[in-house]
Amino acid sequence: METIYSANAPEPLGPYSQAKKTGDLVFISGQIGIDPKTGKLAGDDIETQTKQVMANLGAILEAAGKSYKDVVKATCLLKNIDDFGKFNAIYGDYVESKPARSTFAAVIPAGALVEVELIVE
Repeated sequence: METIYSANAPEPLGPYSQAKKTGDLVFISGQIGIDPKTGKLAGDDIETQTKQVMANLGAILEAAGKSYKDVVKATCLLKNIDDFGKFNAIYGDYVESKPARSTFAAVIPAGALVEVELIVE
């Protein structure tokens, strides 16, 4: 098993890795909208945080030698399920291959509005 790390994504908030690769699969830990340059949430609205989440995931995908085209499964958490449409509009610009996905309303760490984790092949 290989640990995947990108300096262009935020440091984990707890005892976990940004991603792990085993065989042909990469499991990317849930990313929130933290700007890796400041260590703080990129903004206080769903659009800004979603764009930062997708940038963070993109950096980790790149470190793993993968892209959004390789995503097999996404799990998405929204603080407010009413943000589903706004989130979807941005998410869809990145994940055009339409992987399998689940979306839930949840309490997210650090006061974030959105969190996304990926499984990639």
